Amino acid sequence: MPELSNLLAFAAVALGMVLTPGPNMVYLISRSICQGRTAGLISLGGVALGFVVYMLCAAFGITALVLAVPYAYDAIRITGAAYLLWLAWQAVRPGGRSPFQVKELSKDGPAKLFLMGFLTNLLNPKIAVMYLSLLPQFIDPARGSVLGQALLLGTTQIVISVLVNAAIALSAGSIAMFLSRRPSFAVVQRWVMGTVLAALAVRMATEARR
Repeated sequence: MPELSNLLAFAAVALGMVLTPGPNMVYLISRSICQGRTAGLISLGGVALGFVVYMLCAAFGITALVLAVPYAYDAIRITGAAYLLWLAWQAVRPGGRSPFQVKELSKDGPAKLFLMGFLTNLLNPKIAVMYLSLLPQFIDPARGSVLGQALLLGTTQIVISVLVNAAIALSAGSIAMFLSRRPSFAVVQRWVMGTVLAALAVRMATEARR
């Protein structure tokens, strides 16, 4: 069982990550606006399955490797920090795209919606960073089973991500209309997200090896 402070800190990081524009957010918003809320929620089911796959891979394999091989942890940590900085730049660069700018999508059946949501998440490098770079930092072998801690932390992230993404999918149309009428708000949103990502990258890069 991880310390409560570690669990709360990881939950805060997970919330910051899910609120950061990325492939999952863009896809779910576009799908909800183009095909309706039900399609968005079905797609979210596929996204959730992708989270489960990543969590199990990390819990049963990658976490053990990172804890056993210190240099593997450093390599993953530095790579993750670099990727977060790239995401920060993508958020604030001139002409950066807001996730609430709708992408035109064809109307698909439930099975394809679920599959596309799953693949969108599985191929999302931001989620790989979450599980491969961030998760090990919140695991303390002295607190008991590493597997149990990884599963609890991963489940926490999945619950937060599903709840936030469901809220976004259900209100995507209203949010998009709000931002279209207030373009300056979208710019502020991008800079806030870019700042959060950059702060996470710095924290990850300067984190001492456990």
